[in-house]
Amino acid sequence: MTRREFAVPLLSIAAAHGIGGFTQTEGRELIGKPASPLALKDWLNSKPIDIGDLRGKVALLRWWTEGCPYCTATAPSLLSLERKYGSRGLQVIGIFHPKPAGKWTLEQVRRAAAEKQFTFPIAVDGDWTALKRWWLTKDRDFTSVSFLLDQNGIIRYVHPGGEFHEGDEGGMPTHEACNREMHFIGAEIAKLLNG
Repeated sequence: MTRREFAVPLLSIAAAHGIGGFTQTEGRELIGKPASPLALKDWLNSKPIDIGDLRGKVALLRWWTEGCPYCTATAPSLLSLERKYGSRGLQVIGIFHPKPAGKWTLEQVRRAAAEKQFTFPIAVDGDWTALKRWWLTKDRDFTSVSFLLDQNGIIRYVHPGGEFHEGDEGGMPTHEACNREMHFIGAEIAKLLNG
């Protein structure tokens, strides 16, 4: 979900995908760095998890919220990736961040997660403290960011927000980049699991 009333920076998205491969720039400064602690106490579908608990697993963490068309469009991809790679060591974690920050209830999060059919662990970042540590260290276009971590908790990929999915339904006006990113993320997960 964008911080600027769903304004989609189409030029920067197009520029992030160079001919001949993926050349994403926003968030690139985080790749290769250890993931920050989550330090979140409210969870659904799991006891509290922190980065140390994920050692030995590849983890895909996605910040999401209700009412966000990009989060809704990406939800089936999270489920698909979990089904495809979960038994091989992928842990998907959804991190709910309410808009505005601070206004949420656990029942609201439970309903929103059920609507998206999320059965994987869901953390609540109610005041955006984890989001600020992980991503909002500077002005960013989206808060619905995704991080792919290797088995040692090192950030290996950052999807800087918006959506990724197969097909052509979602919040963006065109979906070539969404499809390309979904396949890129799947390939990166497979490489990390096999590496």
